[in-house]
Amino acid sequence: MSDKPSVILSGFGDEAANAKTAEQQFAAFAALGLQYYSLRFIDAGNGIKNAMQLTKSEITKIRHLEDEYGLNVATLGSPIGKVKLLDIDDGTKNRYVPFKKYLNDEVKRACDLAHAFETKLIRGFSFYHPKGTDAQDHLPQVVDQLGQIAEMCHRSDLTFGLEVEANLVGQTGDLLAQIHKQVDHPAMLLIFDAANLSTQGFSSSEVFDQYEMMKKGLGWMHIKDYRHPQRLARTTHVDEEALKHFVPCDRGDGGHEAILRDLKSIIPTLEKKLKKRGIPGVILDLEPHLKGGGQFGGFSGPDGLGVALRALCKVLDYVGVDYHLRDYDDVVVARGL
Repeated sequence: MSDKPSVILSGFGDEAANAKTAEQQFAAFAALGLQYYSLRFIDAGNGIKNAMQLTKSEITKIRHLEDEYGLNVATLGSPIGKVKLLDIDDGTKNRYVPFKKYLNDEVKRACDLAHAFETKLIRGFSFYHPKGTDAQDHLPQVVDQLGQIAEMCHRSDLTFGLEVEANLVGQTGDLLAQIHKQVDHPAMLLIFDAANLSTQGFSSSEVFDQYEMMKKGLGWMHIKDYRHPQRLARTTHVDEEALKHFVPCDRGDGGHEAILRDLKSIIPTLEKKLKKRGIPGVILDLEPHLKGGGQFGGFSGPDGLGVALRALCKVLDYVGVDYHLRDYDDVVVARGL
């Protein structure tokens, strides 16, 4: 039994599947040795859908396939919070939904789905402020709305994770730290993603600084990285559909070695906090985008996800963080021997 701090390895299932079918996703994950996946886009027999649009029969089919392939849902990769904060035409295609309707319809739907797939975690975002405005100016409204989302999740015994991402109000570690402090709710944690900072022009040392700002509210991490052939200038708006330089976490500008080395020191404390909320441990969720990424998803293929997983394992081995991939004993248990 290793005495090293340990993490749970997961990944976005749709990243691994050429046609995004449930069978393709699950076969790739099982073959790579993963036992958890995050649910986002999936084809359960009636075409590719975001998880939010799944029917009861599709949910049942996916659950049966999870059992067949020995998989559990780590997080519901919902798009909650990727809508406009204000009903203003700012030249973007982002949709606006009145918040009360959004809370009672879509946020409640996400909670119901999390229960259906037996996960405690919902991934979400911090709303689009009008393009060209200062994100800081919109903090009061965002704090109010995210507080209500956190409370709805809390009443459902769930936890909402707020991902750092360009173009949203919570686009930096600093802004997310402010949001987390002001919302001040046990059901809202933060999700660190190095590439989502690198694409905004942050250097490796600056990405680490942003991680440090998020540490107090950290819940889990997305693992992807980015390396542009030229040094990117800092920007407050990113053309997400034009991004095409995603790389494995051992060769990007995100500085994963330093970040995961620091994470190692807080894993025991973080794990205790998460387990009190019914969460099995500290999750590192692969979202590599090695063959492309955009506003609502990305793709790596089964080969790309394998490359990304091996890169992550290499860094974890180097910094001394433990993890588990399926071995012969798992296969024996699955055979009922």
